[in-house]
Amino acid sequence: MKLEKEFYYREDVVAIAKDLLGKSVFTHFDGMLTGGIITETEAYEGVTDRASHAYGGRKTSRTEIMFREGGTAYVYLCYGIHSLFNVVTNRPGIPHAVLIRAIKPETGMENMLKRTKKSFLDKHCGIGPGKVSSLLGIHFSHSGQILTGDTIWLEDTGHKIKSEIIVSKRVGVDYAKEDALLPYRFIYPLL
Repeated sequence: MKLEKEFYYREDVVAIAKDLLGKSVFTHFDGMLTGGIITETEAYEGVTDRASHAYGGRKTSRTEIMFREGGTAYVYLCYGIHSLFNVVTNRPGIPHAVLIRAIKPETGMENMLKRTKKSFLDKHCGIGPGKVSSLLGIHFSHSGQILTGDTIWLEDTGHKIKSEIIVSKRVGVDYAKEDALLPYRFIYPLL
């Protein structure tokens, strides 16, 4: 069942980041359906979080999407190479987001092989936010897409969390000082 807007409109971005574990993300581009189970996320708490692109209310042409309604895709280009897919949460004007850091591929494996130009997908192929976007065909030009449509969407496919969730600090945000130490990274060791 596709996640409805109400799922994304909740105020607690950390809870949403945890709740996304075990949900599935799907894309349908150029006739290719792909998807996988979300196994790792990171929460970013908007204007109060030094690790967030919207820290201090920073609103640029790139980050203005974070200020839109929950259930919107925020996809940005990292190092000029990797498109990183985030889920905007909360009400309009509150720039919370969850970075999807890893998936376990499940749907459209042949399409994922074509996109990544690989001959096989190993157990690490969906670990890393750049790899997630590559497998699913998500590009920074998809930023602003509504996640309740038929291009990029998330579903509760009934997958039950069967092991303990690992909680840690986020990756690559040391510049955020004490906020870099917040336990906002969640890993479901499905593999």
